[in-house]
Amino acid sequence: MRSMMMNFEELPKGIDGRKRAKCNYCKLEYIHDSRFDTGNLQRHTASCLKRKHHDISQLFLSQDSGSISFGSSKFDPERFRELLTEAIVMHDLPFNFVDYEGIKRLFIYLYKDVQLVTRNTAKADIINRYKKEKEIVKSLLDDAPGRISFTSDLWTSLTTDGYMCLTCHFIDNNWTLQKRVLSYTFMPPPHSGLALSTKIHNLLCEWGLEGIVFSITLDNAYTNDLSVDTLRDELNLKDLLVCKGDHFHMRCCAHILNLIVQEGMKGVDPSIVKIRESVKYVKGSQARKHKFLECVSLVSSENKGLSQDVSTRWNSTYLMLQNAIHHRRAFQHLDLIDSNYKYCRSKVEWEKIEQFCSFLKVLYDSTLMFYGTNYPTANLYFPAVYLCYIELKKQIEGDNEHLKVMASKMWLKLRSIGLNFVQLWLLHVCWIRVIR
Repeated sequence: MRSMMMNFEELPKGIDGRKRAKCNYCKLEYIHDSRFDTGNLQRHTASCLKRKHHDISQLFLSQDSGSISFGSSKFDPERFRELLTEAIVMHDLPFNFVDYEGIKRLFIYLYKDVQLVTRNTAKADIINRYKKEKEIVKSLLDDAPGRISFTSDLWTSLTTDGYMCLTCHFIDNNWTLQKRVLSYTFMPPPHSGLALSTKIHNLLCEWGLEGIVFSITLDNAYTNDLSVDTLRDELNLKDLLVCKGDHFHMRCCAHILNLIVQEGMKGVDPSIVKIRESVKYVKGSQARKHKFLECVSLVSSENKGLSQDVSTRWNSTYLMLQNAIHHRRAFQHLDLIDSNYKYCRSKVEWEKIEQFCSFLKVLYDSTLMFYGTNYPTANLYFPAVYLCYIELKKQIEGDNEHLKVMASKMWLKLRSIGLNFVQLWLLHVCWIRVIR
């Protein structure tokens, strides 16, 4: 009776002395005295058109005594397996994730009649999902209004297994730059030019893209040159390339810049070595880290942390030096309170490091520009390379002997890659037109 009256408003007795109630939804009035009891109210509650749902208590249905669940939501086994597949791919989970006892108990708790899947079923679901996604990408590529460019890279894992990744870049019908990874595949040895060319050509044929290839961008390596020449000849046999493939091979500007800087940094200055040893010393134990943080707080400096460089990444050396310069006073204070610290630099050495960082900053900013993944870099290549050229010429003609030697090595490497003075002059003209 109480739950029934929640849907009605009791009204004062009428002239006839009978009790009445008004529906809270449609506002109709009904008699509910002892003669009619609540039957008419129940019938109206079931048929009221303006009442969008039943009693709120009916939304909660109990499957077991003491448990509450939403009766309006239904468990969809197919959707459950789709979400499980997405979770495995998204979080890079192993296939036997579904066999974990804790995960099984969790699934059963959420729905006691759930049909658990095995690792083989999870693997099959992921393969099927891959095939569906591949068809979607194929459809997108088929609708591309122009030709497609490609990038590829090859590397070796910690287990000495070789892998190759092939990525396509194109403009869709809405003039939006699109990028899709077509293949991440095992690449067994030998990693020769012929083997790489065969692998890329097979992937292009598998996706049906060999007839709309525009260019391919690879690292500046001799093996890649051989593979591109072989691939160009094979595609030219069917006359599939633009201008007979004269513009087919593009060299990665980020890799070229890395080779140039690495060449100049082969003879590292002793001041940089001292910085590296200082960072190693501070990071050598928790006690040293704590003592260095005390020095940072005493000199009222913001703690930006210390980063140790990696020999194969010159930009990590630049970041290491930048952080060290920021904590210059902290290192000087550490030298006063720690007798074991033997790598303190003089004022002249700190000035040399600052000059070195200023020189590398232009190259570092250009590297960041080239490493962008969400925008094309062709329109950024000319001004960035020209700024690097200006900086190299400035240091070659400058008074700093160390930077002059370093810039000269970089300049010779730049010339050996094939960028001559005529090309630099054209870069200058293009850059002037861009900024105007």
